[in-house]
Amino acid sequence: MRGFLLGCCLSVKTVGKFIKRWLIVLRDYRQIAYSCAMRTVFFEITSFTATVGNYLTDDEYRALQSHMQLNPHAGDVMPHTGGFRKLRWADERRGKGKRGGLRVIYYWLMNDGQFWMFAIYDKDELENLTADQEKALKKAIETELKVRGTP
Repeated sequence: MRGFLLGCCLSVKTVGKFIKRWLIVLRDYRQIAYSCAMRTVFFEITSFTATVGNYLTDDEYRALQSHMQLNPHAGDVMPHTGGFRKLRWADERRGKGKRGGLRVIYYWLMNDGQFWMFAIYDKDELENLTADQEKALKKAIETELKVRGTP
């Protein structure tokens, strides 16, 4: 498990107990970071966890998370996905800026202070999601929010 704290005085064990109830609901997600100051939690689906290391170092990923905490609405809302956002991020390993760099697909659950990290990829790999992928994201988020009783 990729675990580290962002400006927080709590241990990973303490944080783990605090969010245990969320992990029961989000069985396919992993808690990876928690910030006391911002009161945000990052969750990753398994496929995101498996691929993020191919695109970002730990320090680069921390920088991405810090940026997201300060600007949770930084990514553009993706139409037909139920509120997912696509964030453009510079790809230092390939020397690409935001325009030609990485794409991060996430959902910002504002009321709970949670970022749900779904996908990361190079723009060269995929320009836009297909209609079927958009429908799948929308269905997944609607199902999850219904289970939580969140509008």
